Amino acid sequence: MGKRKREQRRRDYDIRQAQHEQVIERIPLERGCKLIMVYVEGYEDVAFWRSVFDDYESDEFMFEISVPLRNDLAKGKKVVLHLAEDPEVRDTLFCIDSDFDYLFADQTPVSREINRTPHIFHTYAYATENYLCYAPSLHNICVKATKNDTNIFDFEKFFADYSRTIYPLFLWYAYSAQIATPNIFPLIEFKSSVKLNYLEVEGNGAETLAWLERQVQRRLRSLRGQHPDIERQFPTFIEMLGKRGVTPENTYLFMQGHTLMDNVVMPVLEAVCDKLRYMSISRINGSDRRGVSLVNEQSNYNNALQDVRSALSFNENYKECFLYKKLKHDIERYLDALRRAQPDYNCRKG
Repeated sequence: MGKRKREQRRRDYDIRQAQHEQVIERIPLERGCKLIMVYVEGYEDVAFWRSVFDDYESDEFMFEISVPLRNDLAKGKKVVLHLAEDPEVRDTLFCIDSDFDYLFADQTPVSREINRTPHIFHTYAYATENYLCYAPSLHNICVKATKNDTNIFDFEKFFADYSRTIYPLFLWYAYSAQIATPNIFPLIEFKSSVKLNYLEVEGNGAETLAWLERQVQRRLRSLRGQHPDIERQFPTFIEMLGKRGVTPENTYLFMQGHTLMDNVVMPVLEAVCDKLRYMSISRINGSDRRGVSLVNEQSNYNNALQDVRSALSFNENYKECFLYKKLKHDIERYLDALRRAQPDYNCRKG
């Protein structure tokens, strides 16, 4: 039986078992501690928002992160925002990806709701994936995956250069989304124009970026030929984006999250990690060990390796990002207001 078939049978068994298991109740809270439910868009967002609210758990507040609890199991941004409109919902927070709603500065009904509702928190970056891909944290991902701490690639410089390269196309994509005319430059075309098919680690990706620059310029010529008047609107648009924190050097934080993770960051990480693993294996094979001792050392190293995507998915080293600090400020302001609204609130142990 193939590996995939065995895994599917195991999942099917787990589901059948869950249908017959008695529901286990949550552990009771300490007396006086408030439980705040936090609803997120999907299962893949639970770990991210758990990491966010870990910093705020105390004798006063505990948080439980969950996808929307609906009988139809519906999930997603629209479902979360619909729940947030219910006036009967109390002690509940709603956490979503910003997408372009933060950048578009209250220009749509959804962006106005998100930016003005105190119990809705959004990422400021396009999505949670953009934080997971925060450039200063990526060396640590390589270390976790390869157990090799040798610094062979400057991720911060590369993603600043990458961002500058794609910035002109990002303007076209974001502007077409803002004016609700995505057919000018749809996501699928933006994705195909900014993805990386390979990375040459030597030279810190200079050849890869030169190739990408040629792709970008080719696409720009096509867009300008089809829509010659669009770029006249860009100066005002660029000024608006700048006020929201967008610069040519940090564009990657504001592009579509799955495109960034799957088509840019993962190819880069895989290439760098391949080099680091090769370096480690070469050191082991070049050592004085022979025979069983060498085989054991090779086996120990291979058993210590971690899947790159798994390491990236549980990255938590993004909290120095300037956009995360905006999110942190929002949460702290909300909790302070909650305390002021309940001046006699006393969270006692025991």
